[in-house]
Amino acid sequence: MDAQGRGRADDVDPADQWVLNPRTGEYELRLSPSAPQSSVPGPRRGAPRSGDPSRDAGGNTAGTARRRTAAPGREVPPQRRRRPAPEEPVPGRRGRRPEKKSKGKRALLWVGGSTAFVVLVAGVGGYVYLKHLEGNVSTTDVGSAGSSSFKKDEAFNILIIGTDKRTGEGNEGYGDKGSVGHADTNILLHVSEDRSNATALSIPRDLIVDVPDCETVQEDGTKKIIPGSTGVRFNTSLGESGRDAGCTMRTVKEATGIQPDHFMMADFNAVKTLTTAVGGVDVCVEKAVDDPKSHLKLPAGESKVEGEQALAFVRTRHAFGNEGDLDRIKVQQQFLGSLMRKMSSSDTLTSPTKLVKLAEAATKALTVDKAIGKVGTLKDLALELKKVPPKNITFTTVPVIDNPAEKVKATVVVNETTGPQVFDMIRNDISFTEVKQKEKKEAAAVAARLKGEQSEPSEVRVRVMNGGAPAGSAQQELAYLQTDAGVTKSENAGNAPAELAKTTLEYAPDQADQARALAEILGLSGAAMKPGESVTNSQGLPTMTLTLGKDFKGAGVKLDAKSIETPDLDKSTADQKQCAS
Repeated sequence: MDAQGRGRADDVDPADQWVLNPRTGEYELRLSPSAPQSSVPGPRRGAPRSGDPSRDAGGNTAGTARRRTAAPGREVPPQRRRRPAPEEPVPGRRGRRPEKKSKGKRALLWVGGSTAFVVLVAGVGGYVYLKHLEGNVSTTDVGSAGSSSFKKDEAFNILIIGTDKRTGEGNEGYGDKGSVGHADTNILLHVSEDRSNATALSIPRDLIVDVPDCETVQEDGTKKIIPGSTGVRFNTSLGESGRDAGCTMRTVKEATGIQPDHFMMADFNAVKTLTTAVGGVDVCVEKAVDDPKSHLKLPAGESKVEGEQALAFVRTRHAFGNEGDLDRIKVQQQFLGSLMRKMSSSDTLTSPTKLVKLAEAATKALTVDKAIGKVGTLKDLALELKKVPPKNITFTTVPVIDNPAEKVKATVVVNETTGPQVFDMIRNDISFTEVKQKEKKEAAAVAARLKGEQSEPSEVRVRVMNGGAPAGSAQQELAYLQTDAGVTKSENAGNAPAELAKTTLEYAPDQADQARALAEILGLSGAAMKPGESVTNSQGLPTMTLTLGKDFKGAGVKLDAKSIETPDLDKSTADQKQCAS
């Protein structure tokens, strides 16, 4: 924290300045009398105990400094002074802000570090500390590769990157000596629009992709186009020829069709400091591990790792599976799930000392795009992620097969059988876990459109138009209606005159029974049904008009579906405890 926002360093423990308000359940910043004061009210003070000479009639202790008041009859407790023997020292010193970290390596800390923001800066009184944390964060201008701002009411995708560039003391044994910093570990985190679920999709570093041309912003503000490459490893999308994180974001879009909105990078030291700050992360291995290359030694069963040992755990390749990168990805996913559980545990969230350490470790390690470079924005982002239940956070990996062009298998390519469906599900905001659709209250008249008799599918006449869905969607949906749903009196009417955000079904009053039948098949809401006029189909008969909007999720997928049957994937969720093997 800046000096002006603190008491004397030898008087006040920064962790003690965060006090739990029992009425709100949130931490509030209590600064020294000379510093800017929070307007957040504290817990109600009781009447003075009889015979207590240290309290006056107002319940104040002798020598108490000037207090803030929030409302009549309600006072905020004074700041708490440092205890003679503090349980743990708090990171940070008075004086100048530390220099920003260079672009770093490990991204496994992000979710945990963000949770620290949630509690630490949620109150008005956290402004001074928030500005201090903001000074820790480094940013990169990725231009048009990402979104210009963060929006709370939309689904969002964050590309989490870890590089193999060596930085920081004690990391000489990790990464490639002299590496410019390639994209060694990559997780595309998708958070659903309604915050009911999230998907963490790992992208193998040895995946063969096409890296597109990308525009980078140089230190002097000038822009430079870095030529692309075809048929190269994904990890070369960062660092090679001066490529920045924006190039990696563009490569993700090229390979998957999914647009990353923002990115985050962190370094090796972050794994060490973060795991130490939470008191260690629980891991499990089926067999005892003694890896001389990573220096990881663990007995069979459950263990707690932190610092150097935690870093060795997420870096080792030779202790698990076939000693390849895909097996290491599984271990990292298990570690991240355990870290998330640790971050949400009560012994972490109720400890101001741990939360201060977490916020310091996370922000000093982070490099992000400018759109989310403000700590206030990072806090908002973390609050949105916090809404997702751990049981609905899915970890999985891009489906791949060995590169058929290689005799000696060293790289992988996307499995064209299952990969496209995985990418489509993420693009269309569909969960990989079973999620109950949130029911939205509709006006009685709107809801009534779904009530009543329904025609047989074979009697439903409808023409299908594309009004904002991906190209070819109308024909794909038509094939589903005719072949699988029994709506044989349907036809393709081409493109709609204008794009729509939501899919609609327009019908005449005497077609209401047909409309209800089609709504059942497609999962349409009452609001999607538009009473109006019928049109004439190619046979000269009256027909309804189904216009597929931008919310179209794919042929045969109901519009109200939050999850569908997924392809055969190796996946797990954040609430599961697993043992690495």
